[in-house]
Amino acid sequence: MEHGDAGRGGARPIVVRVPVEPVEAAVEADAVDAVARAGEVVVRGPLFGVAAQGPEDGARWRVVIAVINPCPQLARDSLNSKLWFRAKDEAKDRAERRELLAAVARLESERVDDLEAGGTRYRVVRAEEYAGSGPDGIELPRPTDPEPLVPDWTRGARGPDIDDALLLDPDEPVPPTRALEQLALRGLRYSGARYPEDVLADSRRALDSHPDVLLLPPTFTVVEQTGPRNWEPVSGPHVSAHEARKSMDFTLTWAWPRMRGLIPVDADMGADARSRVADAVAAGAPEAELAEYAGAADALRVGRVNRLEFQGTAYQIARTRRLLRWGPDGPEGPRPSDSNSQEPTRIHLALDEDGRVVPEEHPEDDPEGLPGDLPGD
Repeated sequence: MEHGDAGRGGARPIVVRVPVEPVEAAVEADAVDAVARAGEVVVRGPLFGVAAQGPEDGARWRVVIAVINPCPQLARDSLNSKLWFRAKDEAKDRAERRELLAAVARLESERVDDLEAGGTRYRVVRAEEYAGSGPDGIELPRPTDPEPLVPDWTRGARGPDIDDALLLDPDEPVPPTRALEQLALRGLRYSGARYPEDVLADSRRALDSHPDVLLLPPTFTVVEQTGPRNWEPVSGPHVSAHEARKSMDFTLTWAWPRMRGLIPVDADMGADARSRVADAVAAGAPEAELAEYAGAADALRVGRVNRLEFQGTAYQIARTRRLLRWGPDGPEGPRPSDSNSQEPTRIHLALDEDGRVVPEEHPEDDPEGLPGDLPGD
């Protein structure tokens, strides 16, 4: 990636808001320190979600599908499902339901990125995922990043969702460090021979078509070190560093023991390294290999642990960020060169105009059309 000419194509002015509250001032000071520690930018690639704009939103858009999907079609499929359930459970009348189901039908057969239904405009949006990097490697969570006062390690417990109720407002005043980051990243684009020409061309074109930059809230991902300066993700993005630690705890105690044959795949869902070790100790036959997994997971629970070494590999909680480009018509959608992992498809059963599910007909359910019967027999 490289930086082009910032401010091309009539970019909006950035309104700077000086922090006055103590907590916000601490976050701002933390951001300044982070630049000194990890001032380089490492770009991973695009992520996709869905934003919506109603008549009351003006120039603003609301994120309704979190911007965390690795390909545009996954975001379209999520929108498909969202509109289907809205038609089933929330439509006020048959006319609104027909409009919503027409949008669902398009999403089942087309790669549509911008559509209107039920008085709301929906758009598949594209963000660039990146992270800070410096002499000490990829950026870790900052001291002022939100953390629960009392960490909940219960497996089924969930915190807030990523991008929950997030409002995208290009005119919202931002603190100084975010303003500087947005200005610095306005000209960010793909470069280098390893990118196909269509990817490079789309990236250059985006600087003019969507010259502004909005920064989405940070996410947190477990990564493993595969080289001196190389890190690969072990998990998807999480809303907080604690949720990322919980995912690593689950990986160590539940997923990897099954994947590596230490716990049978068909074992009880509640069985994990901790419970198996406790059972073995109670039976007087200590389980050394699983104890290593349980011990590593227990180490995550001692304070705010952001780095862990296990079986010769270093794992970290990386603070990942997302950059969304913005143009005269709002947030950037997928580019022609963005790849899709699958084709559009039907996800749900059909609904009638009253929101009732229409059962599918199968030949074996038709007493007049049994297999092997011929007309006139």
